[in-house]
Amino acid sequence: MTSTVAIMGAGSWGTAFAKLVADAGHDAMLWARDADVVNAINATRRNPGFHPDLILPERVRATHEAPSALSVADFAVLAVPAQSLRGNLQSWAPHLTPGCVVVSLLKGVEAHSYLRMSEVIAEVTGLSAQRLAVLSGPNLAAEIAQGQPAATTIACVDESVAERVQQVCGGPRFRPYTTTDVIGTEIGGAAKNIVAVAAGIAIGLGFGENAQAALITRGLAEITRLGVQLGADARTFSGLAGMGDLVATCGSPLSRNRTFGEHIGRGLTVAQASSATRGTCEAFETSRALLALGQAHNIALPITSEVVQVLHHDASPRDLVAKLMSRDMKSELRP
Repeated sequence: MTSTVAIMGAGSWGTAFAKLVADAGHDAMLWARDADVVNAINATRRNPGFHPDLILPERVRATHEAPSALSVADFAVLAVPAQSLRGNLQSWAPHLTPGCVVVSLLKGVEAHSYLRMSEVIAEVTGLSAQRLAVLSGPNLAAEIAQGQPAATTIACVDESVAERVQQVCGGPRFRPYTTTDVIGTEIGGAAKNIVAVAAGIAIGLGFGENAQAALITRGLAEITRLGVQLGADARTFSGLAGMGDLVATCGSPLSRNRTFGEHIGRGLTVAQASSATRGTCEAFETSRALLALGQAHNIALPITSEVVQVLHHDASPRDLVAKLMSRDMKSELRP
């Protein structure tokens, strides 16, 4: 059965996801704030700001009127920056159709509340957890737009709902897996961006593969400690939403967060690095929120802590590596 999917946000990932939906045989309504972007998509099948060489399928239509997108949607896919979610949802929520499933593509933690994105959605919309799904994994949007193979995790407390989302975006080159571990999927997606900034800083400073591998591995340990304390399944962090996403985000020059870190490591200020990095660096605000979550639960997050010092307290990028290397010796498997 054909579904109608509203994708709220015509950025890099939102545009690529609209293509996935259309390729899976469903109708995609892509919402963009800018009327010029909407007109370009409808007239030329291209998004001039993101993936300009991508020809979008005929099933993709665009609008700058949120109510018209949401009022007919079986699924509402959220693809806006994490810190703007609450404000957008407050105006969008009244237009959700009865039974609509809301799917979050966002990877962050809200700055002032320390809530995960699904928690923000539930708080603003009043929807039950059974109508909220999150999608996270090694999903570099540029590769997906090019039709390169990729996989992802779709999480919902009701696995049958995750399976419904699976059907509206899965295809020969995009393989979604389902899980009921919403907490682990969201924590993995949010925290890996912070580790990617640290990995980028190491690259910008000229450090080699050993340093990057150590950051990725110890970053995974840090993410897992926090996630399990919050109620996640430890196995999630060895899967696509954990290690898979972490490796892609830390290892690829297509990653905004890694690129942002590289600029910092090469001597740019945070403001200069933000300007030089196209798109939103979710780690900037999420790093502080995640650190606060760790402190509230008495969980040590050394990489996150040092990234916060660099991004928000003018610490030297070289100090980040030095402090991590000078921590007390310990067993690798001990919490």
